[in-house]
Amino acid sequence: MRGPRFFQTVQSKIIIIYVLLILMAMQLIGVYFVRTMERSFIDNFTDSLNKQAYLLAGFAEPYLNASQDAGSATAEGKKSFADLNEIVNNLFNISDAEIQIIDANGLVLTTSLQTQSARIGQKNLQNEVISALQGIKDIESETIDAEGNRRKIVAQPVGEGTKVMGAVYIEASMEPLYGTMNRINKIFLSGTVIALVLTVILGVILSHTITNPIKEITRQASAMADGNFNQRVSVKGPDEIGQLGNAFNHMTNRLKEALSLNEEEKEKLSSVLSNMNDGVIATDDQGKVIVVNRRAKRMLNIGSEDVTDRDISDVLGIPKEQIAKHVSGERQSATIQVADEEEGDFVTIRVVFTPIHRRDIGITGTIAMLQDITEQEKLEDARREFVANVSHELRTPLTTMKSYLEALDDGAIEDPTLAHRFVGVMRNETERMIRLVNDLLHLSRLDSRKAMVSKEPTHIPDMLEEVADRFSFQLDQKDISIQIKVEAGIRDVMLDRDQIDQVLDNLVSNAIKYTPEGGAIVIRARRTEREWLEISVQDNGIGIPRKDLSRIFDRFYRVDKARSRNMGGTGLGLSIAREIVKAHGGTISLESELGHGTRVTFALPVQQMEGEAV
Repeated sequence: MRGPRFFQTVQSKIIIIYVLLILMAMQLIGVYFVRTMERSFIDNFTDSLNKQAYLLAGFAEPYLNASQDAGSATAEGKKSFADLNEIVNNLFNISDAEIQIIDANGLVLTTSLQTQSARIGQKNLQNEVISALQGIKDIESETIDAEGNRRKIVAQPVGEGTKVMGAVYIEASMEPLYGTMNRINKIFLSGTVIALVLTVILGVILSHTITNPIKEITRQASAMADGNFNQRVSVKGPDEIGQLGNAFNHMTNRLKEALSLNEEEKEKLSSVLSNMNDGVIATDDQGKVIVVNRRAKRMLNIGSEDVTDRDISDVLGIPKEQIAKHVSGERQSATIQVADEEEGDFVTIRVVFTPIHRRDIGITGTIAMLQDITEQEKLEDARREFVANVSHELRTPLTTMKSYLEALDDGAIEDPTLAHRFVGVMRNETERMIRLVNDLLHLSRLDSRKAMVSKEPTHIPDMLEEVADRFSFQLDQKDISIQIKVEAGIRDVMLDRDQIDQVLDNLVSNAIKYTPEGGAIVIRARRTEREWLEISVQDNGIGIPRKDLSRIFDRFYRVDKARSRNMGGTGLGLSIAREIVKAHGGTISLESELGHGTRVTFALPVQQMEGEAV
């Protein structure tokens, strides 16, 4: 991450603020100090000039008084002005200043500057002199000469009250004073610069003590953003920065724990979603997919396709309007069908929509639960078909019996021959119903696992020979040959002889029914690679169409319903055979090709505990 520029950092801001504060304070102090010092110097300078003017006025008063008494034309008066001039030049000599003694008429009697000696005897008409001759004291003013130098003028009257004998006029240069002020300003400016340099150095040191912990916290925050929660901020004191560091370390620990818990919960949720038998699709408030588990992808035949950010209506193939109705609660579930490429059939899926609510916001998304109800639908269809088949199987003989009974009641009972034939038909129909009910009871016991498998040592060759003997009459009637082929080494096997005989009877009976005259049936017994006993019954009869093979073991399922019913079958033989084989822990399968015969094979494990419940 690129760092901020220097003037954008907190350190620079602290230094700048610190320097500006010191500079402002120094300027305020400097202005106040310079102004005060300048005023003090000027006042002292003016006061010094006034004091000298007072003193000089005291010295000049006797001379001006004597001059007025004796007359200005006498030699003694001239002598007095010469003495006064000597006093002014020697006693009151002020550097770069002009001192004039002026009489009551405004005439210049003496001056301290030799260059201004020509002005002696001339009138001085300046306002300060006029005011002093009027008896006004402490007159002062400032002026600027032709060379641009600032000068101070003071004037004091000589004499007191109404008797003003003259005036003392002093004009002194103020440049030395301002020169001193300039030197002091330079010294103050140099001190200010030195103070600012020291302030910058101290500001850098001070800002480091503040910004270094902040920089460390910033680095730690960046490390946290990158997922590193192992570093800690060093706390060097109990001040606010130290408290911030402690709070940040505490926050780091809590955040680390929270993220760890979040990751754990996320992994749990991911594991739950991945291993759910139901599909899950989650969307945002716009209906865009944000989460989809593997089961949902398999159910919808999406595979590895990324459906994130796709609209759920496109994924499910349901219009948006219908989804909105489901989410709003009018009808929360919908049923869709998806083509199963592997089975070449359709899968029925129930989709249950549940809105995601957030407080003060409302619906922020939708959860769609996908349930594969294909088997349920098949079971429901099978149940309905089973009920219909049982009803049909029972209705046919009952209808026949009713019609014959009505015929007997109408007078056929009076004809012995006809009555005997009618009673024989009703007996056959009754036996047919008894067989059907017995088969249903047998299947019910097998389904409820109430039937016990009573295993006993059974000689396989003898068992198969006995099966062939039981059907010898039917075989001779249709001129069908039967062969028994038993692999060498197969002798006694533990199994339930009665139930396996029932399986073989059903298989051989079916083979005889659907094999034309002159056909052949082969019964084989062998051991498989897993050391199981495998018995197969194969014929060269009419065979079974490929489309019926998947349902051939279903209850009441017949390939040719009319022909099968006429042959006396109930449609439960293969179903009973399958349940008996399953009760023994074995498997059964059927292979057939239309016009080329059928082979039914079942395999039984030879190692079983005697008396095992099924």
